[in-house]
Amino acid sequence: MILYIGNHTSSSKGYVAMGRQMLKNGGNTFAFFTRNPRGGKAKEIDPADVERFLELSRENHFGKLVAHAPYTMNACAAKENLRDFAREIMADDLKRMEYTPGNYYNFHPGSHVGQGTETGITKIAEILNDVLTEEQSTTVLLETMSGKGSEVGATFQELRDIIDRVEKNNKLGVCLDTCHVWDGGYDIVHDLDGVLDEFDRVIGLSRLKAVHLNDSINGLGSHKDRHAKIGEGQIGLDALVNVVCHPALEGIPFILETPNDDEGWKREISLLRERYSMKGD
Repeated sequence: MILYIGNHTSSSKGYVAMGRQMLKNGGNTFAFFTRNPRGGKAKEIDPADVERFLELSRENHFGKLVAHAPYTMNACAAKENLRDFAREIMADDLKRMEYTPGNYYNFHPGSHVGQGTETGITKIAEILNDVLTEEQSTTVLLETMSGKGSEVGATFQELRDIIDRVEKNNKLGVCLDTCHVWDGGYDIVHDLDGVLDEFDRVIGLSRLKAVHLNDSINGLGSHKDRHAKIGEGQIGLDALVNVVCHPALEGIPFILETPNDDEGWKREISLLRERYSMKGD
């Protein structure tokens, strides 16, 4: 059994630096923002840096990487200039992702800002239909959301409805965020099997490509989205270990987005690896 686990890190120093830091943290995958998470500017990619990273990744048997779109990208915004921004960012990011082919590009579906969920779903699908290509090797992941405000994607059915409207939906998957689904009302503490069964019935487990592993400050169904360190929130260590060890999730990358620094992530990765090994014995 192989546990692919890492944390969300900064891409500002390049791919090799991210990979080396993750090895120091005990990880064998990681997530990174494709550009400034609060803006639109992307750093130039150095092909030589990418080649060195790909070699580092092969030597250390890294799992799939999970790139993250900027938070400012709203595919179902009411203003067309904001949707144009989202379309341009996503199209550019998908081109850049081909430097490291075969990985994942994760994004928050967006907020319908009062237009209604159905309108939001339609607009998200329109942009995906504009940017997805048959040639791309990257799988685009819709992230499960907590339902804060007018967020789209707080239920599995909403994600399914987006997928069904996308022509090239063979290029789509889902990233399940444990804090978000818990805050959204899915009881992964007492009924993890039931939650995954519902995911399979509505979306299909074959589309579950990555997990953001986070504890939550808030209670079940709070619709808040406040991440906590592993074992220090309302979900708790035992439940999160059950997620990591669930056979339906074997082989997919687990990404920590906990409020930590590298030393904190190193401790969390070590703890989860230890508990994963104990479960496997």
